[in-house]
Amino acid sequence: MLKLERRSSAPWKWFRSLGPGLVTGASDDDPSGIATYSQAGAQLGPQISWTLLLTYPLMVAIQEICARIGRTSGWGIAYNVRKIYAPWLLHSLVWLLAFANVINIGADLGAMADTATLVLPGARLVYVCVFGTLCAVLQITMPYERYASYLKWLALLLLSYFATFLVIDVHWGEVLRGLFLPHFSSDPGFWATVVAIFGTTISPYLFFWQASQEVDEIEAHESRQPLRQAPGQSRGAFHRIRLDTRIGMALSNLIGLAIMIAAAATLHRAGITKIETSAQAAQALKPVAGSFAFGLFALSIITTGMLSIPVLAGSAASAIGESLHWKVGLSCKPREAKAFYGTVLGAVIVGFLINLSGWNPVQALFWSAVINGIVAVPIMVTVMLLSADERVMGAFRVSGGLRLLGWAATAVMALASAVFFYSTLVGAH
Repeated sequence: MLKLERRSSAPWKWFRSLGPGLVTGASDDDPSGIATYSQAGAQLGPQISWTLLLTYPLMVAIQEICARIGRTSGWGIAYNVRKIYAPWLLHSLVWLLAFANVINIGADLGAMADTATLVLPGARLVYVCVFGTLCAVLQITMPYERYASYLKWLALLLLSYFATFLVIDVHWGEVLRGLFLPHFSSDPGFWATVVAIFGTTISPYLFFWQASQEVDEIEAHESRQPLRQAPGQSRGAFHRIRLDTRIGMALSNLIGLAIMIAAAATLHRAGITKIETSAQAAQALKPVAGSFAFGLFALSIITTGMLSIPVLAGSAASAIGESLHWKVGLSCKPREAKAFYGTVLGAVIVGFLINLSGWNPVQALFWSAVINGIVAVPIMVTVMLLSADERVMGAFRVSGGLRLLGWAATAVMALASAVFFYSTLVGAH
C-alpha cells in the first residue's frame, strides 16, 4: 500500500517538507535580480514597490501550476510539451530558455567575482573560475537529498538582507504608500523598469526548475509516484506543494522588496539613481549606509549566486534533456545521466567563457530581465494549456481559482509588455 505525503506538526519535519518551492523562490533573487531591484529602488524610490505586492499571488499561482504538472505527470514541462505539441514550439521554448540561462550564469559569475574583489585580494577571473567550479562540482557530485538540503539552508541565509534595516533610516510611511497606492507614468523608462521587475520575478527558468524538481522528488522517495498512477497521494501532495510554493515565493518577494527599499532609502535619497550591477549597488551602499550594510550586501550577492547558478544550469539541462529524451534529473547518478550532467557542466563553462570574451554581460542584465518578462508570456500560455490537458493531468486538471489566477498572471505579463512597447514607440516619435 502506498504511503501518503503526510502533514506533520513537528517544526523540523515541517521544514523538511519544504523543497522545490523554497529553493525556486530563493534562487529568483540572484545577482541579476539584485541588480534589477537595486536599480528600480535607486531610480524610482519606494513608489515602485507595489510591483512586488502585485507579483506575489501571480507568482504563487504559476509556480504551483508548474509544480502540479511535474508531480501529477511525473515529467517536466519540456517533456510534456514534446509529447503534446509540435516540435517547433518545443525547440523554440527550450532554446530561448537555454540561451537566457547561460547569459544569466555568465552574468551571475561575473557579479559574484566583482563583489569578491571588493572585499578580498585576487583577480576577478580567478574568482569566476572558483565560483563556477564550486557550483558545478557540488551539483554533479553531491547526492540529491544532501544537495537539496544544502540549497534549502542556503535559501534561509537570504533573510540576512533584513538586517540592513538596522543601520539605515527607512521612511516607512513612504514605503507603505508605494506598496498600496500604485504610481504610474507614461515614461518608457518607467515601464521598462516594471517589465524588468516582472521579468526577474516571474522568470521562465523557474517554471521549468520547479516542475523538474517535483519529478526529482518522486525519483528520490520510493513511496511517491506520479499522481496519475497514485491518485491517493494527491491530497498530501497538493497540500505540500501549496505550502512550499507560498513560502518560497513569499521569501523571494520579501527579499526583493528589502533590496528595493534599501536602495530607495539610501541611494535614491542620496541622488544615486543609476546602478548597473549588483556589485556596484553594494559598493554604492558603503558611503551612505556604512560598512555593515556594504559587507552584508556583498556577502549576500555571493550567497545568492551560489544558490541560483545550479538552478539556472539545472533547469536548462533538464529542458534540453527532456526535449531530446535523455535521462535527466539531479536524483540520477552522473553515470546514469551523462548527457544531462554534461549539459550542466557545459552551461557553467560557457558562462565562464562569457567572462573571458571581453563582453561584460552584467551591463545587459536589466534588459535581459525585460526580455525574460516578454518571453515568459508564450511559455506561460503553454503551461496553462498543459495544466488543463487531460493527456498530461488526467483527473487532476487545474481548475477554479488557481486556473483563473494563472491566466491572470499571464495577462498581466502580456499587458506590461504591451504597454512597454507602446510607450517606447510613442517615446521614439
